[in-house]
Amino acid sequence: MKTLPMKKSTLLLTSLILASALLLSACSDDQDAATTAPAPAVTTPTATDANHNSKDNPTGLYKATDLSKLPDTAKQRKDTIIVGLTDPSGAFVPYFTQSGYDGNVNNQLNASLVSTDDQGVPQPELAEKWEISADNLTYTYHLRKDLKFSDGSPLTAEDVAFTWTILHDKAYNGDTQVEPLHVKGGKAYKEGKAKSVEGIKIIDPQTVSVTLDSPNAIALVQLGGPVLSKAHYGKDYTFGHLDYIKKLYQDVVGTGPYKLEKFIPGQEVRFVANEYFYKGKPKTEHFIYKTSEGDVWQFLETGEVDYAGFSATQENIDKLKGLGFVNILPYTPSTYGYLQLNLEHEALKDKKVRQALTYGLNRQAIYVDAAQGAGSLANIPSSPISWAYTEEGINSYKFDPAKAKQLLDEAGWKAGADGIRVKDGKKLTIHFLGSKNKGTDIFIPIAKENYQDLGIDFQPEVFADFNALVSKVESKDYDLASFSTPQLIDPSDGVVQFVDGEVKGYDNPKFKELYDKALATSNIDERKAIYKEIFQLLNDDLPVIFTSYKKSVTAYNGRIQNLTVSPFSGIALSLPNWELSK
Repeated sequence: MKTLPMKKSTLLLTSLILASALLLSACSDDQDAATTAPAPAVTTPTATDANHNSKDNPTGLYKATDLSKLPDTAKQRKDTIIVGLTDPSGAFVPYFTQSGYDGNVNNQLNASLVSTDDQGVPQPELAEKWEISADNLTYTYHLRKDLKFSDGSPLTAEDVAFTWTILHDKAYNGDTQVEPLHVKGGKAYKEGKAKSVEGIKIIDPQTVSVTLDSPNAIALVQLGGPVLSKAHYGKDYTFGHLDYIKKLYQDVVGTGPYKLEKFIPGQEVRFVANEYFYKGKPKTEHFIYKTSEGDVWQFLETGEVDYAGFSATQENIDKLKGLGFVNILPYTPSTYGYLQLNLEHEALKDKKVRQALTYGLNRQAIYVDAAQGAGSLANIPSSPISWAYTEEGINSYKFDPAKAKQLLDEAGWKAGADGIRVKDGKKLTIHFLGSKNKGTDIFIPIAKENYQDLGIDFQPEVFADFNALVSKVESKDYDLASFSTPQLIDPSDGVVQFVDGEVKGYDNPKFKELYDKALATSNIDERKAIYKEIFQLLNDDLPVIFTSYKKSVTAYNGRIQNLTVSPFSGIALSLPNWELSK
């Protein structure tokens, strides 16, 4: 299952979130493969935690059992920690990244105004506090005192205002899009009709506000991203001209725990501790992203990297435990898998047919049993780690061929002479599109058998090239296609595809009403109640067939202390506290 580049991922205004969305979206579909991107996890077990070595507990916390097995390469490192990362492009300026891997680098070079906790709830970072007006239109950020960029220059409200302003420039073409937030005066500035963005106000050197034309509950985090130094990144800025930023891609002035020391394309990104970091200089002087392509299992086994992520199969867990020198942490990425339905095809417009396809598919066998437990079933467009997640009033759609057949009968699809159901002279055919990987290899034979039993002609088509699959979907020549979401920060991220036209053919006025209502308030309790209604509605409507949540593990050098990993910002928040035990 591949991550579909959903439109909503372009709405995330921080490189921190961008990196999460594009990078931290679960392990490879090849269950034997390892990820090379930092993966979200739970906190490190404390010294009082017992080792859990039973096969009956494959998702427990496992601590290193024998650090004497640590390879000499890793033992010899005194002030350096190495993490594997697929090749970044070198575009190390927030909001101008060319890949999510650039975003991972940016996470170490830049802090954000606002971060999120492990359930996606906003938390103070460079902004020590904020206020939201009673009408939910104005957001006022209060900066911490004495903030500095990595070159020692002060960070003030001027820098925040500059950052927000250039994102409204007509020449801005990065992945970050501010238009959906509707900052007051933003459109006029972009069109060259105003010299500044009316809604952006500098109140004093430590305080800045932004006013929207309409409420948007996710604006706080979306606008609360990294801050660009106006003196560094804005000295050559003139409206309509942003190409000069490319010259600064590796001339980095940031606010993160580390400074860029050297980028060697295809090999590594070297960092050195930032003495001006607002939380204090990191405890480990050097940090390296090893970017060379290769077998991450080998890199971990030989001590060339200190950290890697893997699918949480029993085979992988047993192999990692056998190393002896790594701690193993479980996590569920904030994503969900789904089968996209072509709702413009006549048969799939009928909710009963969509429900029948769900009841009649043995999702447990496909996504849980075949994955050796490294997955669980999804029935709503939200991750279990989200503050909005609920199972209340949610249909689990347990495998029930009899129920599926009943629904197809009620929808008017009757078995023909050859056993395939027919309605109005047309056979019930499902044309499935999938990527070439182990997940698809498992899905196709089970789905074919399940749907044949229901009287459905199942026709699979597999693509080695993911972009070719997406093109086929865009041509509308399909009925069912397998995807997973990018990383979901806010619960709105998981449902926006049903309202922005990405899932064509779905038009439920009640859903749109609830979607707007959930964004019109910043009160989490109120939003949680609304999202429960939304999830219940979508669980019944099934504009897509929700499939699974992946379970993964991250393994890291047992010498590393104070390691925690956020499901949304990866290793960036705890990295300053990492240190190697003697």
